[in-house]
Amino acid sequence: MKDEISILAKTKKQKRQKLLIEGAVIIGFSLFFAILMPLILPIFRLQLLGRFLALSIAALGIDLIWGYTGLLSLGHGIFFALGGYALAMYIKLQLPPGEIPEFFTLYGVNDLPGLWKPFYSFPFTLFAVIVIPGIVAGLLGYLVFRNRIKGVYFSIITQAALIVFFNFFNGQQQLINGTNGLKTETDKIFGFVVGSPPVQLAFYEITILFLIAIYLICRWLTSGRFGNLLIAIRDDEFRLRFSGYNPTWFKVLVFSISGAFAGIAGALYTVQTGIITPNAMDVAFSIEMVIWVAVGGRGTLVGAILGTLLVRLGRTVLSEQFPEVWLFFQGALFLIVVTVLPDGIVGWMRTVGFDKIRSLFGFPKVVITYPSLEEDPETELEREEFEHNITKD
Repeated sequence: MKDEISILAKTKKQKRQKLLIEGAVIIGFSLFFAILMPLILPIFRLQLLGRFLALSIAALGIDLIWGYTGLLSLGHGIFFALGGYALAMYIKLQLPPGEIPEFFTLYGVNDLPGLWKPFYSFPFTLFAVIVIPGIVAGLLGYLVFRNRIKGVYFSIITQAALIVFFNFFNGQQQLINGTNGLKTETDKIFGFVVGSPPVQLAFYEITILFLIAIYLICRWLTSGRFGNLLIAIRDDEFRLRFSGYNPTWFKVLVFSISGAFAGIAGALYTVQTGIITPNAMDVAFSIEMVIWVAVGGRGTLVGAILGTLLVRLGRTVLSEQFPEVWLFFQGALFLIVVTVLPDGIVGWMRTVGFDKIRSLFGFPKVVITYPSLEEDPETELEREEFEHNITKD
């Protein structure tokens, strides 16, 4: 009994230590990006960094649905664009009473369409940015998952839905300005020009807050019983069904949450780029989201953020230094990561990299078994009881 209590106490202590370390990292991340980077970077570079951080939110959603649940979505550009359009519509309506956005007059539209009128309200806009992408994702997910479609067929369906939305938005000139999209850079929000440095700095800081909040939500979702169910769906869905669970509603829920995260990312990205167009639903962009997670390491959360920042930063540097051939460098980088680091950067650090770093400082290699039996308190207790019984006999 005393051994069991001591082991449980040791386990709780280890968990507290991990939480303290993670909390310290989050605080350090926040201070570095929120305080130090605005002092170092010019406003243009800071805007780029803000966009990368906004895209990291979408990557967290991808990691939640793909890394933990095993469902590869190639259509997250739908939800990303819906969030961006929702906030852009609100900004475009910040006009004197009786006026409508200029692009309507180009197509002979004199009265504001009914679809736009709710976006006069800022609370409704916030609701639309989060809930509308989540609802669309939930409906799409329900139609797919109720028929037990998964694997490559799920990926194909999400990409097909992406193409449908892309073509639909491209053809809506009189409603949302079609291929030209909605520009927000010169418009005002709360009386301030969206593209002005103070407003961009404010949106940069807001992006950091949302990124931290969504990371903590993902951490909470994946660390408890719900996270275990997601991993069970990924690893052996049939066994989960035989255990009495219905995976359909869990998959619908997590896909909906992932879509909502993409909507938030789209809204924050839009105000920091100054425009939202149907190109946000381009097939290549949705595939690139998956690449961010693959490079960082799927099923790690931290890897989703790290992969997004590294890939987008590398893309920016290469396109500036080698404007004619940078795509070849990017393609080579992805091939190297896939072939050499199949588990991503964070996955490599957990398996090989960490041991190599320890060996540089003279520490012995950590012995790991699956599923980490040497750290399991129940296994340790059984081992001690077994050794005690042998000694007693």
